Amino acid sequence: MLVVFPLGLWVTAVGFDIAAMITGNPTFRVVAFYNIGVGILGALAAAVPGLMDYFTLSGRAARIATFHMLLNVSALTLFSVSWLLRTRWAAGIAGTDSWVAEVLAMAGLAVLAPAGWLGGELVFGAAEDTTKRESAGRRAA
Repeated sequence: MLVVFPLGLWVTAVGFDIAAMITGNPTFRVVAFYNIGVGILGALAAAVPGLMDYFTLSGRAARIATFHMLLNVSALTLFSVSWLLRTRWAAGIAGTDSWVAEVLAMAGLAVLAPAGWLGGELVFGAAEDTTKRESAGRRAA
């Protein structure tokens, strides 16, 4: 259940970014900054059991898990760079009114969508295949 936190926080952050772009209210950018930061921490926490599961997989599930992991790492990287660009340290690099951070967050969300779909495929599709094979093996024995 750890995966719902970064996903929800990052989706909400992009929503706040869009609200900030439309209204010009800087409070929305601040809320997006904290949502992304906490989402990064949540993603790192969710990666631990994900890696533990990854090393137990084989066959089709392992291939799906590899793509799932690569997409999630890409999304985490995009959101991390977006978060860094929003800090005071990086404001001198990108500028305080640059939209680069927001564009990176939106790109991260675009990468996160297929990663989530693959995660669902792992849980419901590939796990179902594994359960069927195990049941068939038990019946044959």
